[in-house]
Amino acid sequence: MPLIASFLSPLSLGQYQLAAPLWLLGPLLLLPVWLLRRRLPVSVLVIPAAAAWSSGRSLSARRWPWLLAAFALVLVAISLARPQRIDDRRVIRGEGYDLVLALDLSTSMLAEDGIRDGRQVNRLEALTPVIEAFIRQRPADRIGLIVFSGRAYTLAPLTHDHAWLGRQLARLRIGLIEDGTAIGDGLGLALTRLTQAIRDTPSDAPRAGAFAILLTDGANNRGQLTPVQATSIAKAKKIPVYTIGVGRDGIVPYPTFNETGQRIGTGRMMSDLDESELRRIASDTGGLYFRADDPDATENAFRAIDRTQKVTYDARSQLLTTELYFWPASLACVCLFLATLPRLRRTS
Repeated sequence: MPLIASFLSPLSLGQYQLAAPLWLLGPLLLLPVWLLRRRLPVSVLVIPAAAAWSSGRSLSARRWPWLLAAFALVLVAISLARPQRIDDRRVIRGEGYDLVLALDLSTSMLAEDGIRDGRQVNRLEALTPVIEAFIRQRPADRIGLIVFSGRAYTLAPLTHDHAWLGRQLARLRIGLIEDGTAIGDGLGLALTRLTQAIRDTPSDAPRAGAFAILLTDGANNRGQLTPVQATSIAKAKKIPVYTIGVGRDGIVPYPTFNETGQRIGTGRMMSDLDESELRRIASDTGGLYFRADDPDATENAFRAIDRTQKVTYDARSQLLTTELYFWPASLACVCLFLATLPRLRRTS
């Protein structure tokens, strides 16, 4: 019985194998032998050297089409047996998060109270590279991006294409949206995107959870949804919200512009960050609040979030199979074409 089982199992040679059992090739492999024995003439009379040389050439000319046809049948048999290449690769399959960043684009984000690479930058310029680095560090997560000012908009839906997401982030400019600070609307839209993602994800999909990150430098003064209402939605959906207060306290430098939008100087503005509101949103939803008054503090905030919402992966080995039947089948077609050439020439 073990011998029969091994005969019926696929033929394997290293990382290559024939998927069909070996005995299925028998009839096709015997057919070329039968054809050759039937069609090839057998000499029964020995002729002197010159005649033998002449008849030998004639015999060879008649033989090679049948040899090609027989070889083509062997290739067809091998193709039907489905030759395969087996690669044993280690595939990392783990759980991932769905997270949405809600980023404030109000004009107060133009305040130049950050230093990066030895130069003074505004708050958006200070945030952008930190957000990009955070996205790169979470390759298994689906990440979306909401931008808000006087209104809230979806800049990028939840996606695994982090390169595309980085390009969208690089396109951001303050002034794209009417001014204001609609924190409630920005957070509410982020929660909507997360809720839709959770609902659309199959129940057996390996997702560890969802959370939102809210980044703002002001207090809510616009929008139809208040921060309290948005917080209630997050609590009902059990979605943690991590809040980051951007910018320094007190009076900070702020660029001034003329009617055509050209910068004409630097003035001063008073920061109006509502820290108490951001702390309440984070504590009520199970998240954390961070103060990011300079680029280093912003990086530390994202590192802390990364440590808190981190995923442990389990490595699993998976066999990857590549079908190779195309190659012997293609070669068989070429052999059959060459085998028919003499007959085509005679009929033309």
